Amino acid sequence: MTRWQRIVSRIVRRVWFRAALISLCGVLVAALAGVVARFVPFRVAGNLGQNAVDSILEIMASSMLAVTTFSINAMVTAYSSSTQTATPRATQLMVDDPTSQNALSTFLGAFVFSVVGIIGLQTGIYGEQGRVILFAGTVLLVGVVVVTLLRWIAHITIFGRLADVIDRVEHAAAEAMRRFAEDARIGGLPAVAIPTQAERVCGNTTGYVTHVDLSLLGRLADSHGLTLHVVATPGVMVDPLRPLLHAMAEDNATRPNLDDELRGRLVSAFSIERHRSFDQDPRLGLIALGEIASRALSPAVNDPGTAIEVMNALLRVLLLLPAEEPDQDERAQRPAVHITRPVIGEMMEDAFRPLLRDGASMIEVMLRASGTLDAIHRNLPVARSAAIAYAARLRSSAVSAIESPASRDEFEAAHDRLWAGRG
Repeated sequence: MTRWQRIVSRIVRRVWFRAALISLCGVLVAALAGVVARFVPFRVAGNLGQNAVDSILEIMASSMLAVTTFSINAMVTAYSSSTQTATPRATQLMVDDPTSQNALSTFLGAFVFSVVGIIGLQTGIYGEQGRVILFAGTVLLVGVVVVTLLRWIAHITIFGRLADVIDRVEHAAAEAMRRFAEDARIGGLPAVAIPTQAERVCGNTTGYVTHVDLSLLGRLADSHGLTLHVVATPGVMVDPLRPLLHAMAEDNATRPNLDDELRGRLVSAFSIERHRSFDQDPRLGLIALGEIASRALSPAVNDPGTAIEVMNALLRVLLLLPAEEPDQDERAQRPAVHITRPVIGEMMEDAFRPLLRDGASMIEVMLRASGTLDAIHRNLPVARSAAIAYAARLRSSAVSAIESPASRDEFEAAHDRLWAGRG
């Protein structure tokens, strides 16, 4: 995905975009009803009453304003709830929820349609034919509003609840992991040793890398005879002195001569923002799930069941990884852009470190964590060494933290049955 495609994709997901689009449609329908009536080839007969359309539009305008205000309050409450009960990283997923966006946009569009229709009726721009067409559009809009309201009522009963937040974070993490599994280097070549004479290219912004436009880097590498080594991947925190990439001449022996314009174009391939994004960052979803488990295991909450649900989600996400490392030689036609990738050990650290830190004293959590690591070991050969290492850490933490001798013996016996003979 290029930088501009990503920008367009993010704009489309914003709540104001849908609200503005549907409101504009409401304005056009209400404003053009009188114009369209002139081109209707037959006369529509109907006894609407002198003020029938006016009354309906006034009722809709007042009611839609109230419903829109209520919907905004409900959405803000759900955002706050997800932050307090789960993790602040889930807020961006709640804001991008399409059902709530469609509901809010429909209610706002109906309100705008009603207001414009009332203005048109009061100014006399509608004739008899236009009034009938406006009435038909109003009836159709009432049906749309009723269906949307029913869906919104069903949706709001679970919107922002902890289970809903976990599902959303899991879905976002799974999508990012699926893209990572399909192409871990987002269009580039595997990382290789960077020559010591390579030219460092740094940005002038401090923040997280959220997107790397590999297609732009590939075009620049081809047109200027460069070999590029990307070291700042999505999720990495950078500053003005931390390089985004290293550049070498195409022969990998000569230091390139990079002018300011070319440096600026290379830097423009990196999107750097204040907050991490789920799009190209497979580790952020694992971190967010780990944060939910950590909060559930805090003494103030003490909810091991939620931690177990999170481990189930982590297992489903991690099992989307390929069982083996992909073939390094199958990408021969790719541009001369080498890029690092997160390794499975780092991902498991993101996922399980909060559980080992905060849940070591809870036998039910440790037993489920041991079983989760066993499933990873059995299903992902690429992760076996990391799973064995983490299982050893888990055993050590649990044995030292579980206070009850009986519970400690129970855990050791169950854990050893799973991991005997491994490692």
